[in-house]
Amino acid sequence: MEVIPKYNRIKRMLIFSGVLLLAVLITGCVEENNLDQNITNQSEDEPVELNNSKAGDSKMRISIESNGETVVFELNDGQAAKELYEQLPLTIEVKNYSSNEKIFYPPNKLNTSNTPLANAKTGTIAYYAPWGDVVMFYGNFGTAGGLYELGNVVSGGEHIKNMSGTITIKKIVN
Repeated sequence: MEVIPKYNRIKRMLIFSGVLLLAVLITGCVEENNLDQNITNQSEDEPVELNNSKAGDSKMRISIESNGETVVFELNDGQAAKELYEQLPLTIEVKNYSSNEKIFYPPNKLNTSNTPLANAKTGTIAYYAPWGDVVMFYGNFGTAGGLYELGNVVSGGEHIKNMSGTITIKKIVN
């Protein structure tokens, strides 16, 4: 009679340990996107001026500065790109992700209506809607569900890989 309760106790302990381990693993996989991120929307910063455009050229261009290096992207006409552009200027934390991309979280999520899906390659800037992050690719990637193209690098693409810490993102006024 004493053997059966002992096995039940061991069985319950194993189940409890397994559930506890699973809970710890799941908790470790969840990333807190914007809660502890230091974001500053700097309205006192002036847009970067660039006078190499043709008359009537109203393309949205942005500069991203990190560690003294500047990368320039030209954004497309999708709704998500327009909404990112309207949130600028920003000073925000950039993070490494995977082996070919840098990411940051804009203060407000972007509307992806009328925004093309991305087939990301080196120099693509995209928005990953499920997580609400903007992705800058410094290596080829391809496609993924929920990945929308915002634009492509115009200059300085070789500096994306070395971005770290705080970046400053500004509109480029033609």
